[in-house]
Amino acid sequence: MFSQVPQALAYAEALLEEFGSLARAVDEASLLSGLVSGLARLSGCELAQLYSVDAIEDRLFMAAECLDGSLQPREAPSLSADGSGEQLLRFALRQDRVVCFSDLANSLHETRFLPPRDTAWQSLLCIPITGRPGTVHGLLVCASSRTLELRGFADSLARLGGFVLGQLQLLQRTRLPANGSPPRRVCLPSVSAYGLMGKSPAIRQTGSMIGKVVQSSYTVLLRGETGTGKEVVARAIHDCGPRRSQAFIVQNCAALPESLLESELFGYCKGAFTGALRNRPGLFDAANGGTLLLDEVGDMPLSVQAKLLRVLQEGEVRPLGSNDTHKVDVRIVAATHRDLSLMVREGTFREDLYYRLMQFPIELPPLRERGEDIIELARHFADQACASLQRHALSWSDAALDQLCGYAFPGNVRELKGLVERAVLLCEGGELLAEHFGLTRAPVADDTHLNLRERLEHIERGLLLDCLRKNRGNQSLSARKLGLPRRTLLYRLARLNINPGDVNA
Repeated sequence: MFSQVPQALAYAEALLEEFGSLARAVDEASLLSGLVSGLARLSGCELAQLYSVDAIEDRLFMAAECLDGSLQPREAPSLSADGSGEQLLRFALRQDRVVCFSDLANSLHETRFLPPRDTAWQSLLCIPITGRPGTVHGLLVCASSRTLELRGFADSLARLGGFVLGQLQLLQRTRLPANGSPPRRVCLPSVSAYGLMGKSPAIRQTGSMIGKVVQSSYTVLLRGETGTGKEVVARAIHDCGPRRSQAFIVQNCAALPESLLESELFGYCKGAFTGALRNRPGLFDAANGGTLLLDEVGDMPLSVQAKLLRVLQEGEVRPLGSNDTHKVDVRIVAATHRDLSLMVREGTFREDLYYRLMQFPIELPPLRERGEDIIELARHFADQACASLQRHALSWSDAALDQLCGYAFPGNVRELKGLVERAVLLCEGGELLAEHFGLTRAPVADDTHLNLRERLEHIERGLLLDCLRKNRGNQSLSARKLGLPRRTLLYRLARLNINPGDVNA
């Protein structure tokens, strides 16, 4: 640990003193200030900073700063949790790697997180703070205007930061505020919004759930309507987790018939069936050490479900035509837009597999529940489309934005992306207009001549049709969403003369 540190014995003694001093801290403020002061003394740098990741706000906050031997009261602007605009912080967080520079002034990297001073910052050391589960909780930053070799300090300072993290958690468990409410956590496990754009409470809750499971090996079940970004979340779980250097493989279970799906997942031996001319490993073997996304797992045949359960429980795979099994280490992420609990009751999905997949479910909200995110997403997709078409960025008319905000988006984010890309192609000027999207609000019926009962029936008919269309005509699922017995729903459909043709209209 001290082989690359100058005056190793003296440094080890100073490090031990810092551990002892921090162990005697009685509150969070003195613990954090003591940490940054100790970092500055041990590294010989003029600046030491501590950044904390807040999973709820999806932001990166400066928790403490020591400059030229003094604690600084300056209020640094918060950064997005992925370090947006600060590539060095983003790289250290997402890759969980130490970043070190001894010639920072001549590099092209942005260092807006460092305080301005007359002499340029020359040396930089950025160290992720990692908790026991392997989750990145924050960053330690040391900087100097002198040319210093700081990498040798990384291991010992990381251990000091980890010790402070443990002390923080101990203080939070043992000391409650006067009102008895739980203490606010200083360091929370999250590294970014995981590729999901938006600030709505629904998407922030989804990001928080991802942050809780990303560093574990739990099986994850992603549930949500089509187009809500299930594959995006699955890839983020892989890219931000400990398996990011290994393979990420996607298999759509609805894309292949039963016999082909089984051989694709588990592989086969030579002679297992007509045309099997050689041994072929399956996707579980190809994803060994990495992540396998089983998309549309609700469409998986029952016979394949039984073999999948064996993989989840024992980590064993037996190829077609073989009598032998072998071990694989694969993280399974499953995704579906179907109601698996309903399928279990109907006997079309195995109950034991359902509970095994439900180890950690994450619900992805539909776009209609993320109304405040629609404009941000639309602008993002428009900018992407303009860059792809090599044209200048487009402005938006108020009518176009109002039209998007008033639309239900049954196809969710995927539909929004397609609509925006089409509108960019249709736009011949510099502004996106309402006619480029072609969306119209449903006309309001003139019911002034109807009595109260007829008006109520009109409203009820609209609600039932809307629910059936959102669930693709599935009456059982619609009844459940409406909180009605299925027989009651069928009675009301008959009374209001609603037929399948009305649902598909």
